[in-house]
Amino acid sequence: MQKIEEAAAAFLANRRVAVTGVSRNPKGHGSNVVYQRLRDRGYEVFAVNPNADEVEGDRCYHDLRSIAGGVDAVVIGTRPDRAEDTMRECAELGIKHVWMHRSFGGGSVSAAATEYGRGQGISVIDGGCPCMFEPTADLGHKVMRFAFTLKGNVPRRV
Repeated sequence: MQKIEEAAAAFLANRRVAVTGVSRNPKGHGSNVVYQRLRDRGYEVFAVNPNADEVEGDRCYHDLRSIAGGVDAVVIGTRPDRAEDTMRECAELGIKHVWMHRSFGGGSVSAAATEYGRGQGISVIDGGCPCMFEPTADLGHKVMRFAFTLKGNVPRRV
């Protein structure tokens, strides 16, 4: 196991990142916030939603397999009951870095997905948000990181 800061740095060192669960209606969706932040920070980011062809003014992919050239990392921002299927797709595609988004509530974290992913050699961050760590962090997310770490929504080690 490694400290969350080390795992986050390794995840964010990947420049081609897919974000699942990006919504056509972005208001209040954590996936959209993550997608926008990564895009604004210069990442090559890919929105994934099986029910959309476009989100945030960009092309949207129905699954990870559809992304030409693949990705190096995935942020899971869907309901937890869909996380295990996404983790299996990541394993099949050889993706080695997965972050299950969580801020308020349970977020996208699935114990079954975490166990499966780690069993496949995937570095799984099971909670928190990429926007809480440099180089994508802002003050608001840093404050949330502190509070959510105390609450247990951001793991200390992964």
